[in-house]
Amino acid sequence: MITIENLYFKYREAQGFELKIKELKIADGEKCCIVGPSGSGKTTLVNLLTGIYKPVSGTIRIDNMDISDRNEKEIRGFRINSIGYIFQDFGLIDYLNVEDNILLPVYLSPGMSVNRSMKERVDYLLTRLNLGDKRSSFSRQLSQGEKQRVSIARAVLLKPRIIIGDEATGNLDAKTTEKIMELLLEAVAESGSTFIFITHNLLLMKYFKRVIDIIELNK
Repeated sequence: MITIENLYFKYREAQGFELKIKELKIADGEKCCIVGPSGSGKTTLVNLLTGIYKPVSGTIRIDNMDISDRNEKEIRGFRINSIGYIFQDFGLIDYLNVEDNILLPVYLSPGMSVNRSMKERVDYLLTRLNLGDKRSSFSRQLSQGEKQRVSIARAVLLKPRIIIGDEATGNLDAKTTEKIMELLLEAVAESGSTFIFITHNLLLMKYFKRVIDIIELNK
């Protein structure tokens, strides 16, 4: 369960913008879409949920942990182990091939290793996302849609409690967006994660039972 109460945030260098959320609850396993125009606070909210930013006041709890009251080491571990993030620009590392880009959360997690079970998980995701012939390819050799599928595989690899897509289809054409959304929702359902999708594209609302308007939320 994600619970936000009496949240207040503002940028020190930005005049005028404030994010104020009296209450927001997102249940375990829920799939919701947060919509609003550019600059309305969607990415700011994501950065607060992941502990990148700290609120001026208020609380953000995931399960019983108040992430706004954790130090940087604790937050970093939380992000690696509990959150899968799908970026608009894919976030792939150029010098790593597809397999190693998918395995990146393992490489970044102290105490984790690429064992047989993890290899089998990668094999499954490569097959499931139609990337079986791209295992050794580098990002420069991939199409936009293939890059996003690699990003999805990486995000769901460890079956994290929360998966966040921040404008995850923003760089894709309409036809590719439809295919990616279908694959993404299937992958999230298979992992059993809570899914938060951030977008300014109102056409994508149809994929979600719950839609949260950031403008209405920030009142």
